Amino acid sequence: MKFTNALKKNHEFKRLYNKGKSAASQCAVVYCRKNGSAENRLGITVSTKLGKAVQRNRIRRRLKEIYRLNEEKLATGYDIVVVARMKAKFSTYQELESSALSLFRKLKITKDNSAGGKV
Repeated sequence: MKFTNALKKNHEFKRLYNKGKSAASQCAVVYCRKNGSAENRLGITVSTKLGKAVQRNRIRRRLKEIYRLNEEKLATGYDIVVVARMKAKFSTYQELESSALSLFRKLKITKDNSAGGKV
């Protein structure tokens, strides 16, 4: 991923949950907050309630790939956490992708929204 690093530390996730903006759909919840740098930091969370390691990793890989393919559409300078919900386990890749992209637009972290464009 060109413009993105990983969000790894627990206190970074907690800060984002407490002070960031959020948007939710049936498949996922996205939290975001400006980080003051020229790159994004991405964290993906999949609860053990969603299944065993194989299912969780499959959801995580899908969400990461969705982000990677659409990274150039997103504005830089944000911390982003994507939290998978139960419906993500049963969703197709296309459903997950449309859900994630609509959440990014709702949070106004796409390039067309950050430049003042209308949705």
